[in-house]
Amino acid sequence: MFKTNKKVFEERREIFLNKLGGKAAIIPAANLVKHHADCEYPFRQDSNFWYLTGFDEPDAIALFLSHKPKGERFIMFVAPKDVMSEVWHGFRWGLEGAEKEFKADKAHSLTELRDLLPAYINGSDEIVFSIGKHLHIEKIILDIFSKQLENRSRLGIGANSIKSPEIYLNEMRLIKSEFEIQRMREATKISAEAHELVRESISTKKNERQIQGLLEGFFLEKGARGPAYNSIVASGDNACILHYTSNNSPLNKGDLLLVDAGCALTDYYNGDITRTIPISGKFSEEQKIIYEIVLNAQKTAIKSAITGSNSSTIHNVALTILIEGLKEIGLLSGSTEDIIKDQSYKHLYMHRTGHWLGLDVHDVGAYRMGDYEVPLKNGMILTVEPGIYISDRIPVPEGQPNIDEKWKGIGIRIEDDVLVNNSKPEVLSNAALKEISDLEL
Repeated sequence: MFKTNKKVFEERREIFLNKLGGKAAIIPAANLVKHHADCEYPFRQDSNFWYLTGFDEPDAIALFLSHKPKGERFIMFVAPKDVMSEVWHGFRWGLEGAEKEFKADKAHSLTELRDLLPAYINGSDEIVFSIGKHLHIEKIILDIFSKQLENRSRLGIGANSIKSPEIYLNEMRLIKSEFEIQRMREATKISAEAHELVRESISTKKNERQIQGLLEGFFLEKGARGPAYNSIVASGDNACILHYTSNNSPLNKGDLLLVDAGCALTDYYNGDITRTIPISGKFSEEQKIIYEIVLNAQKTAIKSAITGSNSSTIHNVALTILIEGLKEIGLLSGSTEDIIKDQSYKHLYMHRTGHWLGLDVHDVGAYRMGDYEVPLKNGMILTVEPGIYISDRIPVPEGQPNIDEKWKGIGIRIEDDVLVNNSKPEVLSNAALKEISDLEL
């Protein structure tokens, strides 16, 4: 079983505290969410809270007090040890565990938050807290802030604004450390192996749900926490529904199967891979043509995921190849430039070509800063996932050709997880095969 490295979190906290520069940050953990009656969904820690603490219990609150001296800057409020609660719900670290195992300078019971928080925040020039996301403690923080504003008007000291922690943490999380890259390699390795298991086993499966069970059972068998997101197992025309998760249709010979799935590790790092395979072991002529267009777009776009490039460049490389391929087979017409300008391709390709990947599947970090694209840097990890989806769901734009019936019901997406590494992008998920020669029997 993987044991996380506590030193990693200490280093992150030090960087975060240095960035705060006199501010007091309040970072809450996630809460348990009711599923039905008295049952909750499986707990999933808040990514920012986890990134800074490694503490995997609900309702906790971490303070980062950059205006305080060393030894008084990392404070935790946690659920105390309670024998009966632990009998019903499992182990708690408690106050002593928060200090000893998670290196809090001081830990308190959650019930003490309202009384102790004002003194901890006092002396900071700004409060760092995400407004609108943690309503259970927001009123406490706003009351404290209001009183500090009154003090500032009379005494000239106290916090004068509330700022989002994402300003600091998004930038930190966007560039992965070597530790994080290794964890991402592990997440994508398990995810790729699961896709290969599907490819090798598809002839024995009758329903999308069986494929989902195969994938998610494999994730658990390999020690992952489970699926990183709701697995998409979409056969035939279902593949033209981008976030299809019903996963309950029969697998029909002659159809394609689109599988978009990845695992989440115990420390929340994620894989996100999509493969599209022929259920019968052989592409039809039309399926093969569309697959070749998407694969060419994806492989070429990956080559552009290099230092100094940006996410829009990757998208535009893929988009241009998709449009030109669709023009060749009569599903689009006109100049590529006009089609892009008018967005008259969007009935066939309606999403961007990728997203950041890390602790969140759609990970934090800006793609643009105002008028400027965020340049790719070593250590960034993103998905590259072009696709073509041919159905009657979206009307054909005026001036574009009607769709021949032979194309309808073909939905293809190919997605890999890519580490930016100078001029040689590293495809972390390349163990999941995608060449036609590998997919056909």
